[in-house]
Amino acid sequence: MGERRGRGEGGLYWDEKRQRFIAEVTIGYTPAGKRIVRKGSGKTKTEARAKLKEVMRDHEDGLAIASQTFTVAAALEDWLAYGLAGLSANTVEKYGYLVRGHIIPDIGARKLQDLSATDVDRWLAKKAKTLSTSTVRRLRECLNRAVDRAMARDKVKRNVVALCATPKGQPGRPSKSLTFQQAMAVLDAAEDDPLESYVVTSLMVGGRTEELRPLPWDHVDLDGQPDADPPVPPSIQVWRSVRDGGDTKTRKSRRTLALPARCVVAMRKQRVRQDAARSRAGARWKETGLVYTSEVGTALDAANVRRGFRRILKAAGLDPKDWTPRELRHSFVSVLSDSGMSLEEIAELCGHAGTRVTEAVYRHQLRPVILHGAIAMDLIFGDGKMA
Repeated sequence: MGERRGRGEGGLYWDEKRQRFIAEVTIGYTPAGKRIVRKGSGKTKTEARAKLKEVMRDHEDGLAIASQTFTVAAALEDWLAYGLAGLSANTVEKYGYLVRGHIIPDIGARKLQDLSATDVDRWLAKKAKTLSTSTVRRLRECLNRAVDRAMARDKVKRNVVALCATPKGQPGRPSKSLTFQQAMAVLDAAEDDPLESYVVTSLMVGGRTEELRPLPWDHVDLDGQPDADPPVPPSIQVWRSVRDGGDTKTRKSRRTLALPARCVVAMRKQRVRQDAARSRAGARWKETGLVYTSEVGTALDAANVRRGFRRILKAAGLDPKDWTPRELRHSFVSVLSDSGMSLEEIAELCGHAGTRVTEAVYRHQLRPVILHGAIAMDLIFGDGKMA
C-alpha cells in the first residue's frame, strides 16, 4: 500500500477516458461550499505533477489560469459574436467569411493555450501560397484580434499571433484604369443609358461608388451662381456614403466638387429620366430623394450598378469581366495625372488625407483648388451636349 499524501498536497489518479494522469489540489471553496480545484494532466505522473505546479505557480503569482479546453475556434466565434459591435452587417459578414472559410477549418480545433507561434507561422505560410498578401494580412488580423480578446478574458496567458509577421502572398487582382480612348468609348456608350449620369460622374469627378449611390438631389447644384464674385460653378456635395452610419470614408472625404459641363448635362438628363420613371411607377414609387434610383425610386445597390456598368462596357467594346465600377475612380486619377495635374491637387479631389494612397493605389499613368478638376475634365473630354 502506497504512502498516503499529506493534507494540501492534492490527489493523483489515472483518468481512463482521457488516458492521462491527473494531479489536482483544492485551493478553497466558493460561497456555496463548492470546492475550487486546480488540475494538471500528463502522460506520466511526473508530467502531471509538473503541470499542476505550473498552474499553482501562476495562481500564487496572482495570474489567471488559462482555460484547458478553450479552442481557437471558440475564440474566433466569440470575437465574431461580441467583438465587432458597431460595425456594419456587411463588414461582419466579410469577417465571418474569412474566419469560417480559412481559419477555423485549418487551426480551429487546436486548444488555444497550446497554439504556438510556430503553428501560426506555418499556417500563414501555407495560406500565402494560394492567397494574396492583403488577404493573408486580414486573416492574421482576425486571428490576432480574436486571441487578444480571449487573453483579456483569461482564456489564454499570451497572444502568440502578435509574435508572427505576415508573409508575402500571391499577387492580387491588379487595379487598373481606362486609357483615354477607352474612357471616351465608355462615355459614348453610356449616352442615353439609364446609368449614364452615374458613370459620367464617377469617371469625371472621381466619386467612390459608395459615395455616389446615396447622393441626394439636395446635395446637387446644377446651376451654380455665375453672377457671384467669384462665380460659383455647378457642384455636388460628397457628404454621405453607404457606410455604417452614413459617414464618408474619412473626414477628408467629405468635400464639395465642381461639376464638369458633361456631368451637368448627364445629371439634367438623369432628372428627366427619374421624373418619367416616377410617372410610370405611380403609387409604387418610393420617394427617397436620391439621384440614382431603381424604376420604383428605391436606392441602387452595388449589384445594380455592376449590371448596368457591364452593359455599358459591352456596348463600348470592352470585356465586362475585366472591369469593375471602382475602376472608374482609378481612371479619373490616371487621366488627370496624364494630363499634367499635380498629385496634390488630385489627392484633394479624391478626398485623400495625403498623396501616398493616391500615388500607390490610384495613379496608373505617371507623367486649395478643387475647381481645377472640372476645368481639366472639360479640356480633356469637351463640354458634351448641353441640354
